[in-house]
Amino acid sequence: MRIGIDYTAAVNQGAGIGRFVRGLIDSLASLDHNNEYVLFYSYRGQDKPTVPVASHPNFRECAVPISNRLLTIIWHRLGIPIPVELITGQVDVFHSPDFVLPPVRRAAKVLTVHDLSFLLFPECAEEGLRSYLERAVPASVARANIITADSANTKNDLVCLLDASPDKVEVVYGGVEDRFRPLNGNGEALSATRRKFGLSYPFILSVGVIEPRKNLKRLVEAYALLKSRAGFQHKLVIAGRKGWLYDAVFRRVEDLKLSKDVVFLGPIPDADLVALYNLADVFVYPSLYEGFGLPPLEAMACGTPVVSSNSSSLPEVVGDAGLMAPPEDVEAIADAIERVVFDSALANELRARGLVKAKQFTWYRAAEKIMSVYLRAAEEM
Repeated sequence: MRIGIDYTAAVNQGAGIGRFVRGLIDSLASLDHNNEYVLFYSYRGQDKPTVPVASHPNFRECAVPISNRLLTIIWHRLGIPIPVELITGQVDVFHSPDFVLPPVRRAAKVLTVHDLSFLLFPECAEEGLRSYLERAVPASVARANIITADSANTKNDLVCLLDASPDKVEVVYGGVEDRFRPLNGNGEALSATRRKFGLSYPFILSVGVIEPRKNLKRLVEAYALLKSRAGFQHKLVIAGRKGWLYDAVFRRVEDLKLSKDVVFLGPIPDADLVALYNLADVFVYPSLYEGFGLPPLEAMACGTPVVSSNSSSLPEVVGDAGLMAPPEDVEAIADAIERVVFDSALANELRARGLVKAKQFTWYRAAEKIMSVYLRAAEEM
């Protein structure tokens, strides 16, 4: 079987969907030595990205030196039906793992939809992107032979909001890379990261793009409540790039006079991320909506106690391995963080539960599942 995969997100996005696609395809390359894979991606600039997975004998890359934005305009805004097979050659199955299908001539079409936040929380999305997704995603869902969803929650959203047939939607959970682990025996790595980012104090951590859906404004407000309580000395460290509509988070920090206590690290290199999780006393993820939620899973794999919202897919990922609170309830978020900080027995219990829970989500299992999806798609054509 010959399988084409849109690998564009993997080369253009450092976190989020890019991390998801890289994790899935890397494990697929380790698992499957029989089928042939063509990784299609577009890129902008003079230097073609390095794609290590393409070194596997049954994998090859097919790069198009134009921007993803221009390709999106050609395919989805202008509607020019240039089939992707003109780029990849004929394939039996074509997988688009980033919400939208390109024109496909003969291959079975597999589409991954990570979440439907643009429909459920439209006020949290950038207007141009939301408008594009509102048009392109339903059309792609209708065209796909099989849709994969990152969680049972996202599958339910696809059925309820886009009228997808339940039989057409397969759940393929994400995984956590082996490098995310406790670093108890590696004090040098922890000290180096602490020095690099000036983290000479105890802290609670949140990781993710700074955008309204991540609910960081309420996290800042919960932190302000904690600072008003006796004995709370931790700082709040937020790691991640600026996304969109982020000004409200920074304004809230200023309004609450927390500029010395809330630390924004910006984007974190992968090399430092494991140590950063390990250094935190608590990882907090109060997101309004997630299709899956890799950061709390990575934190649990590092042995860091997790406080998470109880919305969308997060109960599937975190469950009873962390403390959960309604994302709209600032006081409940603050109370959960306080419990973990001051109750060492609870923190240790959550560490142990988190390590066990994280082992349920592996990229190997994800690769096994996606292989079965490709086979089903090809057989049903």
